[in-house]
Amino acid sequence: MTTMTETSARFREFKMPDVGEGLTEAEILKWFVQPGDTVTDGQVVCEVETAKAAVELPIPFDGVVHELRFPEGTTVDVGQVIIAIDVAPGSGDAPAPAAAAPVQEPAAEPEAEAEPKGRTPVLVGYGVAESSTKRRPRKGAATAPEAAAVAAAVQAELNGHGAPAPAPAAPAPAGAAAGGRPLAKPPVRKLAKDLGIDLATVVPTGKDGIITREDVHAAAAPAAPEAPAAVAPPVAPAPAVAEAPAVVSDSARETRIPVKGVRKAIAQAMVGSAFTAPHVTEFVTVDVTRTMKLVAELKEDKDMAGVRVNPLLIIAKALLVAIKRNPEVNAAWDEANQEIVQKHYVNLGIAAATPRGLIVPNIKDAHDKTLPQLAEALGELVATARDGKTSPAAMAGGTVTITNVGVFGVDTGTPILNPGESAILAVGAIKLQPWVHKGKVKPRQVTTLALSFDHRLVDGELGSKVLADVAAILEQPKRLITWA
Repeated sequence: MTTMTETSARFREFKMPDVGEGLTEAEILKWFVQPGDTVTDGQVVCEVETAKAAVELPIPFDGVVHELRFPEGTTVDVGQVIIAIDVAPGSGDAPAPAAAAPVQEPAAEPEAEAEPKGRTPVLVGYGVAESSTKRRPRKGAATAPEAAAVAAAVQAELNGHGAPAPAPAAPAPAGAAAGGRPLAKPPVRKLAKDLGIDLATVVPTGKDGIITREDVHAAAAPAAPEAPAAVAPPVAPAPAVAEAPAVVSDSARETRIPVKGVRKAIAQAMVGSAFTAPHVTEFVTVDVTRTMKLVAELKEDKDMAGVRVNPLLIIAKALLVAIKRNPEVNAAWDEANQEIVQKHYVNLGIAAATPRGLIVPNIKDAHDKTLPQLAEALGELVATARDGKTSPAAMAGGTVTITNVGVFGVDTGTPILNPGESAILAVGAIKLQPWVHKGKVKPRQVTTLALSFDHRLVDGELGSKVLADVAAILEQPKRLITWA
């Protein structure tokens, strides 16, 4: 089975691909096209959220959008058809598209050409593997008529409370890309989503027709004080139901939030890690006054121009040096083969809080990077995570992680290991505290570090050495030179 199906010589179907190895489902966050829009090979048609990240899906052929099978906010199994494309428009009357709703398994069709078995690469990820095993229908799954009725009822309820029905599609602005998708950078798209602004209605003022943040704010300003009048819905397939992640109970005393996507993956991974790997956590409080002075000096260094310099950069470098001095800590437990797998590379994970939940992208081969290169990689990693554009590949293959709880004013914690990794370092808030320095009590910059490690891989002595090395470097940053 591949991610696209040729239903006839004219119509082709695109299936939900496995955008990350082993994923079974994804939620459709946003459609960038509507029935009647022209699309080209490689054009992004929708954004989906998997258990790992938000991913944009490109269509692998040219044509005109005939049908969207699912509304926004729907969780779709890998392998289900999500969009149908008319690849030969104008060749005859097309059948009316069905309402966007979950589809049932198609009846067996006569075999035309034998498709190759295995996983077929597509524009994003892989197609689903051939299998003779039939999945049972999901418990409580709605049939197509039931889903259409629910969508109609929701729309009727919204209109009954004064909410506007979907407006007719506005003409694409001058800067729209092929297929009518407006041009805007990821942070601008997020801003528009947060403000409830449809980018298709925004007039671009940026270079080459790119929509800027100011354009989005300008579009939002006049709409705030006045409520738009309700208009008749256009004649089209059932409109995408607005995403409603929170459901308030009848008593209005509780809020129930569906656990799905990244949040669901986090919960499953943390439970699995906590009850699989025997965690040990050790703590050390350290004077980082000299590290803070080094950070201030590096900010003025011309070699660091254009990159963000902060304490996390020095902490990351300190951990990499500690791993170099104690390489046995950089390992993984192979349960199937009952082996300890020592890694000769460090993919350094950085825990990042995002609107979708906590994710842990990692810097590949961080051990080989110079300080400026590490600073640049950290900056790109954080910016991509905040924009919600971290790819599944960026979160795979981590070996050791840093989580900076100090940014929330927290002194420290007992972090849970990222599954498959051997250690995680928690960094607490850096505060001015009384500290004995050269025999006298003085105000010094102090923080607390906590290192959790898998006791199957790392014994107390090894874990203590790693934590002590990190603390020693942060207390005397010149050790970065003498120990590296």
